[in-house]
Amino acid sequence: MVGVTDRKQFHDLADPDVAHEAIEGLDLTPDPETVPLSEARGRVLAERIDADLDVPGFDRASMDGYAVRGRDTFGADEADPAELELVGSVHAGAEPDVEVGEGEAAEISTGAVMPDGADAVVMVERTEEVGASAVAVRTAVAPGDNVMLAGTDVAAGARALGPGTRLTPREIGLLSALGIDEVPVRGRPTVGIVSTGDELVRPGETLHSERGEIYDVNSYTIAAGVEEAGGEAELYPHAGDDYEQMERLLVEAAAECDLVLSSGSTSASAVDVIYRVIEERGDLLLHGVAVKPGKPMLVGELEDSAYVGLPGYPVSALTIFRTFVAPTIRDAAGLPEPQTATVRGKMALRERYGEGRLRLMPVGLVTDESGETLVYPVDKGSGATTSLVEADGVVAVDPDTEYLGEGEAVDVQLFSPDVRAPTLLVAGEDDPALSRLLDRLDNPRFLPVGSREGLRRLGGGVPDAAVVAGPVDRDVDTVDLGGWTREWGLVVPSGNPGEIAGLADLADRDLAFVNRGRDAGVRASLDAAVDELAAERDVPRADLTASIRGYEIGSKGFESPARVVARGDADAGLGLRATAEKLGLGFVPLGTESVRIRANPDRTEKPGVAELSAELEDASEDGLLASLAGYKSE
Repeated sequence: MVGVTDRKQFHDLADPDVAHEAIEGLDLTPDPETVPLSEARGRVLAERIDADLDVPGFDRASMDGYAVRGRDTFGADEADPAELELVGSVHAGAEPDVEVGEGEAAEISTGAVMPDGADAVVMVERTEEVGASAVAVRTAVAPGDNVMLAGTDVAAGARALGPGTRLTPREIGLLSALGIDEVPVRGRPTVGIVSTGDELVRPGETLHSERGEIYDVNSYTIAAGVEEAGGEAELYPHAGDDYEQMERLLVEAAAECDLVLSSGSTSASAVDVIYRVIEERGDLLLHGVAVKPGKPMLVGELEDSAYVGLPGYPVSALTIFRTFVAPTIRDAAGLPEPQTATVRGKMALRERYGEGRLRLMPVGLVTDESGETLVYPVDKGSGATTSLVEADGVVAVDPDTEYLGEGEAVDVQLFSPDVRAPTLLVAGEDDPALSRLLDRLDNPRFLPVGSREGLRRLGGGVPDAAVVAGPVDRDVDTVDLGGWTREWGLVVPSGNPGEIAGLADLADRDLAFVNRGRDAGVRASLDAAVDELAAERDVPRADLTASIRGYEIGSKGFESPARVVARGDADAGLGLRATAEKLGLGFVPLGTESVRIRANPDRTEKPGVAELSAELEDASEDGLLASLAGYKSE
């Protein structure tokens, strides 16, 4: 194990430009390969392709009509048509068995080979059959009219496509016309991905939260990014915080891949050993970058492969990958920089900063009542996976910036040109009926921050609406759009084996209780009930809450307390009747609370808010609440 005095510290953080140069200097260009034409879409040509034949390889008719000699039609018009003798017909895909002589014509279909002697085609609409053996031509045509000559599309020997061409359906069509069934393309860099940490479990495997285990997010997130950038991702088993195991996996990946990416175990702590592996088996070029998020980044060479170590937190890992690594993978694969989209907007609120390093700040977008784009930070911490989908793009904040002021114009680099701002931004109390309501709307976004925080944000002018449950004593100017009531109480094991009758049992008996966080509306309802019980007993409220084991520690999710009870780790949890029935648990009712949706008064005419209001009015009539136990329209 590394001693405390041996730890790598981030004393000299590299400038982001230096990190770009270090990664761009890594050699991860793969060898060219040959692929079947059917698998060539999206690949990049490794060499020039010349035509080995004329396309088309023969003179052909470009429309249905009659093959003629142009000079036989000179002077023909509607008043004085030229009458030509029919000598046969020519169909597409068949070799002509007729020859067109002076004063003659042959019926011909689009794409058919021009018969000998003919040099033009008269469209059928400008002709009229005369008996069974002649045709009247009512227009004059010149030699070459309505004929595609051999080699018109591509001439034999011509440069058809050059190296570096990305093969789209258009190029695939040309290669098909040239008869090419195998295509020389640039190889895709193979990228080995190793997530580190004893706590990681692959999705699909059994998770033991009591051991501190979490699902491996980075392996799949980064693999998707690699494929999007034009590389081929290879997932390796995750490595624990053990030097020998780490060394074995990284060296194995280096032997098989052009680039090795690891995530986690790059910060300066006693268990972080990756930098030792790189130093001893390769060359560590860079350790630490002056950027947030993502300071603990490694760049180096491992055996004969390039290596980049990403931070462990998903948001940090993906941000660093997109900013520094993806461009190098695209370059190695021969792909151009993707189309970027930048949106200019105004900060919805003041954001302080002053850490002296480049900040790549994840942000969300929302439009105000006039359609102007507002930008708000999405900062739930680097370890919050939901930040990946709640943000629309990134604002680069200069190291010297102390704060971004409310209303200040900023440029947002969207994560993709396909990103579009939500039509409706709602914050507040999470609720199963709300989830059903949002399913009916077009591209809404919901931030489950609790009733108190949702109302605070609504007062700050960022969201369009807030969902508020229970008693909330905050004076905010809003418009009430409607809502419902829900029954709340104590979720207990099925059959209520502890015979819990109410709140008094939690105070009087040694029972394990799981509460909700202070921002939750149902917590406010519980606090009010505790106040009443304290008043009835004439005891200080603090004494009463102190007697309830677990009262001061609250969980975020509305189902979380119930799930702890379901695991057998608690005797009771604060929750809803609907949740208890969903999970097959018992329920002790304590009361009914109102859930209201309150809108920003300046945005009631915004289409997304109007749609929400209309759906809310219909909710009481179309069964939205019918199957939720304890719910009623209000």
